[in-house]
Amino acid sequence: MRVLGVETSCDETAAAVVTEAGLVLSDVVWSQVALHAPYGGVVPEIASRDHARAILPVIRESLMRAGIRVDELDGIAVTSRPGLSGALLVGLQAAKGLAWAAGKPLVGVDHLVGHLLAVFLHRPDEAASPAPAYPFVALLASGGHTAIYRVDGPGLGAIRELGATRDDAAGEAFDKVAKLLGLGYPGGPAVDKLAAQGDPSRAGEVVPLPMARRDSLEFSFSGVKAAVARHVAAKGVPSGQALADLCAAFQRTVVDTLVNKTIRAARQEGLERVVIAGGVAANKGLRNRMAAECAQRGFTLAVPSHASCTDNAAMIAYAGALRLAAGERDGMELSPSTRTALPRVTRKGAGPR
Repeated sequence: MRVLGVETSCDETAAAVVTEAGLVLSDVVWSQVALHAPYGGVVPEIASRDHARAILPVIRESLMRAGIRVDELDGIAVTSRPGLSGALLVGLQAAKGLAWAAGKPLVGVDHLVGHLLAVFLHRPDEAASPAPAYPFVALLASGGHTAIYRVDGPGLGAIRELGATRDDAAGEAFDKVAKLLGLGYPGGPAVDKLAAQGDPSRAGEVVPLPMARRDSLEFSFSGVKAAVARHVAAKGVPSGQALADLCAAFQRTVVDTLVNKTIRAARQEGLERVVIAGGVAANKGLRNRMAAECAQRGFTLAVPSHASCTDNAAMIAYAGALRLAAGERDGMELSPSTRTALPRVTRKGAGPR
């Protein structure tokens, strides 16, 4: 089975052709980073307009690279939720039109499910890593989402949230701190690079560990961002080694929080397989620390390739291929939603639970 995937949930226009076994035949991504960089974040109206300009050329390029015609596809998958409503609508309309014109089945895919299944993708030019067996505990950390899930299978009913952020996502915290420090957008890679050159102990107790209660699998990163903001307001934006040290302190706090709670979730669920996914999974500090903690406990860690961590259409095509293989279909009434279809257990906002 060969499935075309279309992804336009935020600021990446992407299309890919993937088999139901997870083999990526093509993966094309048109990034809008340069468009949004002057604003320090994604501007929804700009994102939607650029998706409309790029979507058809990106789809054509993905088909050409895969060496396949539209009539040879077995189906079309498209991100239908969650995301920016205007951005999602562009991808949905393109996928619907193509499916209708070619007489191909259409399936909508939850963006978060795509991230959770990205670990099963393999590309011809990459060394194949062993895919995890179900069930496993997965940390999904990105610019818009941070949560821990128990994954018993690829379907919505087999994925259960164990804990999520009450406020900012981890990737959002990286971007906001980078903006405070004048590091540009997107901020995650810049902070990660500087953190590798810094010593968090030299920055002192600038960034406290948030929500460190042993029994909680929930996250909160707004206080971490606020702590850096207070430090900058009091002492100004550091430079040189002091800037690297502050980035190291911030990243250590975020990484420690993500790793500690993921390991705790795996132990509580009695599972020894751990997966990390989402854009923050490309962070070297997180990868290295999670690998060390898993190795110490005899856990197996699986991480997608860097290309599969950030928003891409290959993960959407693969998740869609599994839906198609299970006999699932969506009609032309498929509509966008800003909310995930995965049941939530974490309530947003402060206060006791």
